[in-house]
Amino acid sequence: MPFDWTVNPYRGCTHACVYCFARRTHRYLDLDTGRDFDSQIVVKTNAPELLRRELAAPRWRGEHVAMGTNVDCYQRAEGRYRLMPGILTALRDAANPFSILTKGTLILRDLDLLRSAAAVTDVGVAVSVGFTDEELWRTVEPGTPAPERRLEVVRTLAGHGIGTSVLMAPVLPFLGDSPAKLRATVRAVAAAGATSVTPLTLHLRPGAREWYMAWLARHHPHLVRPYEALYADGAYAPRWYQRRITGQVHELAAEYGIGPSRPGAARRPDAGPPEDEPDPDPGGVQLTLL
Repeated sequence: MPFDWTVNPYRGCTHACVYCFARRTHRYLDLDTGRDFDSQIVVKTNAPELLRRELAAPRWRGEHVAMGTNVDCYQRAEGRYRLMPGILTALRDAANPFSILTKGTLILRDLDLLRSAAAVTDVGVAVSVGFTDEELWRTVEPGTPAPERRLEVVRTLAGHGIGTSVLMAPVLPFLGDSPAKLRATVRAVAAAGATSVTPLTLHLRPGAREWYMAWLARHHPHLVRPYEALYADGAYAPRWYQRRITGQVHELAAEYGIGPSRPGAARRPDAGPPEDEPDPDPGGVQLTLL
């Protein structure tokens, strides 16, 4: 679903995903894109109150609001600050459509709110699971719940009537893109009851690129040159590579009985264009509501 507006109650992310595109946003706060991004979390404690005020303003037209488009709104800080219940309540009370993209299992804490919101407006949930390889997960996504726990979120939400898609992101070149690993991930996604699966290959924007390549040099030094070659033209993998991954995942999804993904339904706005779309206007992708 296309969207214009986002709510981002946090800046920085304790998930500490080495590839996170949002790392560069910490530069605007005079913080570094590496360890500061993982540990120095900016919290917008008045986000629920500000959102309720905006939704009540005469100029507001009930546009779709997306969450989790910059950093995860269900990261560890949410367990302490509990901003999402107030945000979800404001959206529900206004019957305003919204969607959430998360790697966090904490979303299940708010299951009752999601169900009550879904009774009055359109609610979309997507869970990010790029791979099911536990060894890879422990090194590249050290602060996130395990992939199987995230798939349990999909299973639980589906069991309560909230259809949940999976953003299979990122697919990591030479680490998570073998036919066997793609099959294992899609098979697990299907078993969890996801409504759709949308693959997205790794992209390396400034800020994330430096941090990821340093991690690669420590853990997989033999892959540094292949990565430099694959990403020689910029932040995105070549179109031929994106098409190959997308084609393989779509074939596997059909084999396991998952419906086709809807273009744009579960994409981060800054995740880069799908392989069959032109680059979006970088100044016109989204507007931040909070």
